[in-house]
Amino acid sequence: MLNYLATPLFLTGVCVWLYLYVHGKELDSIERRTLNQEFLTEKLREHVTLAVVATVAVIVIAVPLGTLLTRPALRRLAPLVIGIANIGQAIPSVGLVFFFPVVMAQVGFRPVLYALVIHTSLGVLRNTMVGLGQVDRNLIEAGRGMGMTKLRVLLRIELPLAVPIILAGVRTALILNVATATLGTFINAGTLGDFIVNGHDLNRDPVLITGGVLTAVLALGIDWFAGIAERVLRPRGL
Repeated sequence: MLNYLATPLFLTGVCVWLYLYVHGKELDSIERRTLNQEFLTEKLREHVTLAVVATVAVIVIAVPLGTLLTRPALRRLAPLVIGIANIGQAIPSVGLVFFFPVVMAQVGFRPVLYALVIHTSLGVLRNTMVGLGQVDRNLIEAGRGMGMTKLRVLLRIELPLAVPIILAGVRTALILNVATATLGTFINAGTLGDFIVNGHDLNRDPVLITGGVLTAVLALGIDWFAGIAERVLRPRGL
């Protein structure tokens, strides 16, 4: 029980410290326009929405694709697809964030979403393939011997056994998306990155520290929650 409570207790303490730090400062008019509940709620909502939607999109794309690439008919395409996905992860995230607004001739939510999806798809794709590839062939043959179709074997045996490895990839993608979403501030997508950039450009340390601390707290909090979900969704006996 203590292991489950340690992280939220620590993060709560950090938030309390940040609250006391900000309220202990004599804020000027510029800082007050940023460090208020309305602005904070808006940026937090933008940040979480962007990270969650990007992660869901990665799951929808990478898990089915990784599953298809483990099937005998499409297995020969796996190196090509992995190579393309490697390019997306090799490109610096800031480069992708600035690339899509130029190509799409627009700024805001969608260009950042596409950048995050491309940047984090490889981990989930690779984990899906590795998880399915590590399933004991004897179990698959046993299922086939019981009269199960290939689809039923995939859904009832292979995917459940691959769930722990797939979820590990999803967890990593989610944390990367939370961290990288701060770059959305550069192309008018909002997020907590607005605090960091505004605090730096305007030389306002309370604003800068607030943005950095809240981004870290959000990433650690989501990682803790994802860890709990990973344990809950793990098939029994694994």
